[in-house]
This record gives sequence, C-alpha cells and structure tokens, in this order.
Amino acid sequence: MKLPAFLRTPPPDVALEIGAGRITAARLQFTGRPTVAAHAVEPLPEGAVVPGLAGPNMPDVGVVGAAARRVLERVAPRARRVALVVPDTVARVSLVRFETVPAKAADLDALVRWQVKKTTPFALDLALVRYTPGQALPDGGREFVVVVVREDVIRQYEQACAMAGAEAGLVDLASFNFINAVEAGRERAEGDWLLVHVAPGYATLAVVRDRVPIFFRNRTEEGEGSLADLVHQTAMYYEDRLSGGGFARVLLAGAGGRDGGGEALRRELSTRLGQPVELADPRAAAGLADRIDAAPELLDALAPLVGILCRERVA
Repeated sequence: MKLPAFLRTPPPDVALEIGAGRITAARLQFTGRPTVAAHAVEPLPEGAVVPGLAGPNMPDVGVVGAAARRVLERVAPRARRVALVVPDTVARVSLVRFETVPAKAADLDALVRWQVKKTTPFALDLALVRYTPGQALPDGGREFVVVVVREDVIRQYEQACAMAGAEAGLVDLASFNFINAVEAGRERAEGDWLLVHVAPGYATLAVVRDRVPIFFRNRTEEGEGSLADLVHQTAMYYEDRLSGGGFARVLLAGAGGRDGGGEALRRELSTRLGQPVELADPRAAAGLADRIDAAPELLDALAPLVGILCRERVA
C-alpha cells in the first residue's frame, strides 16, 4: 500500500560526511533548483577516524560525535535526521553477475551472500550486505552492485551522528555520491564516463554506464604503482573487457585540497589518457547560496553531500 503524502517521512535536506581528518555538513534548499543554503567543515584530530574494513574506525566515538554536533549546529541546529556519507574503505564493493535472477527476494539475497562470501575478509554474520541492480546483461542476466560492511564499523558512524542529536536515516559511500552528484547535474554525461576519486588514504575508480557502475575499484595508498598507472590500467580493462568505446567524460574528484587545487594531477591524468580530464563540480546539480566561496577544495567537500541529498529527492 502506498502511504498518503502526509504520512510519508520526507527525505532529509541535511547531509553529513565523516571522513579521515574532517567532518563536513551541508543543507540544501529544494524550492526550485536545489541550492546549498549552508555548509560547515570541522577538522578532526589526527587518528580520530581511521577508515577501514576490519575493525573499529574510531578510538573515541565521543570525539567524533562532539565535532559532528558542532558542525550541525552551524548548518541545521534543528536537524533530527540526516543522510550520512562515509569513506569508501569502510566497505567492500563487488559487481556480481547472475545469468538467471531468482524470482524470490529471499533466494536472491541468499545467492548474493553466497557469492560475496568468497571475497569478504570477515564472517558474513558480522556484516551488513546491501545490493542494488546494476547493468542488464545481453543474455538476459543481471549484474548487481553489492556492498559489504562490518556492522560494528557502520554502527560507530551512526553513533557519532546520534551523539550529535541526529539519526543517520541513510548511509552511503563517498564515491557513489560523487557519481550521484554528476548524474543529478543538468547536463548528464552521454555515454560511458570515468570517475577518479582521490581521498586521504585511498583512491577509487568507477566506470559508469547508463547511470550505474560497470567497474569499481578501490585501492589504498599502499598499493603498487602510481595513480596514473592505475587509471591507465583501468582504461585498458574498460576497452578490452567491458566493450568500451571510449570515455565521454573523465572526472577527477577529491583533489581540490592539493597544491594548485588538483590542477597538476588533472593534467597528468589527461596526458596519460589522451583526453581532457575535468574537475568534479557539484554546481551542475545544485547552486551555491550567496557568499559561499567556490574554491576547489570546498566543491570537493560539497559534492558527495549534494549527491546523496539529490538522489533521495529523485527516489
């Protein structure tokens, strides 16, 4: 049964990102074109958040919760429900293919869990497993985008929100919401496109086709080779294994805090790929209120927050 509009929970208009080194919050107005009405960034002490798969990410959740409260007080002091963005490295993302998709949800859930159990470095009874349909396959099958995260890890992030006085009504990964911000833009990319997301401690590459990822790879900074090497390898894999006909766009996200706003890295990747590389810019999806500076570092900070909030409105 579909509930009447006055009984439904409205999607949040405030989003919070908890990452290594900082917490960022933004509030969007949805009267007409979406607009970032307020934002705040709070630095975190070194080691306050150490994103990872295997165990607790916060030695002291109270420190993070107090910072989250200060950020929300500056952006939306009455917010009681927020969308929460967390680092990619807290989860394992897999693209899983099935030639035949079970008709029953319980059977599909069991099949997904059986498939990802092989590559998950901890017991699935400790995990939350979530998935969404990916690309349709030529033979009638379906690919699914599957996210596995330890429940105790994600509960720390939710607990930090609760300490700030807000419920995390939705939790999602940073790179997914850079993708959402691009797809919410007024000029959506035609054809396949590549996201290169650099963040403290890791880099994520995603190839998007028809609004869903068909390739997703996360690498920590300890991985071998340079980022340019990884991007080149991804481009070769895309052409050879994913029937790629060339990227319509290549977007670099998260590099705004580097010297020169990420311009040196953008040029390096452009040279390596032999095509232009753009800096991700959430202003295609949401405008900025007066007096909000559009520095590259701030645009990077706002993009995943814009992405998750705009996605919820569309949903």
